[in-house]
Amino acid sequence: MKIKKILVSQPQPASDKSPYYDIQQKHGVEIVFRPFIKVEGLSAKEFRQQRVNIADFTAVIFTAKGAIDHFFRLCEEMRITIPDTMKYFCTTEQIALYLQKYIVYRKRKIFHAETGKLDDLLPYFMKHKNEKYLFAVSDVHNNEANVLDTNHINYTRAVMYRTVSNDFGPDEPFDYDMLVFFSPQGIESLLKNFPDFKQGDIRIATLGATTAQAVKDAGLRLDLEAPHPKAPSMTGALDWYLSQEEE
Repeated sequence: MKIKKILVSQPQPASDKSPYYDIQQKHGVEIVFRPFIKVEGLSAKEFRQQRVNIADFTAVIFTAKGAIDHFFRLCEEMRITIPDTMKYFCTTEQIALYLQKYIVYRKRKIFHAETGKLDDLLPYFMKHKNEKYLFAVSDVHNNEANVLDTNHINYTRAVMYRTVSNDFGPDEPFDYDMLVFFSPQGIESLLKNFPDFKQGDIRIATLGATTAQAVKDAGLRLDLEAPHPKAPSMTGALDWYLSQEEE
């Protein structure tokens, strides 16, 4: 069966330079951007139930831009004044630069890794070992804090937002030939929305090992897994797969 319509479970790219648009043109397919999951911030009341006092901390760890938004939103809702001495540790430069939305960017207060991995912030953690760290996370967080535990970093994990299913409406069409997922929560949302889902000829593509495993655990067939030997990115793997289908 020729692939004509692909659902990519992410928000639509902000730039028209996205490789997905190149794929549409090159292969004559329709790509629909439709997240299966969405993020909701915890209310101030919900956050207080964790008994975490933001004012007690001297540094914050961020692994996502959304964590920054919800951290500053909660501080505003709870009327917490963040001192100028607060330090920020981010897993990428893009996340670090995003802080400019809320604070003046000062290099001596903001530190970032190059790879997106918390482990690569370790030299900064060790240099600032006396800080009291707040780790802003979602309700679905993995074991990435192992590096903090192993190196006896003084930190507290605080859930500031949650991931929920972005439900399909009763009249919303579901006529896709291929589904592209980026997290295990996307697979959970698919089965929540369509409990009687039968895969049949529908192809499933995933990015990352945990998402690929979630497809297999759900008893579904995985047709394309990225990173792929032929391509490190999801768009590269998708381009390669569609080219193979056309041969």
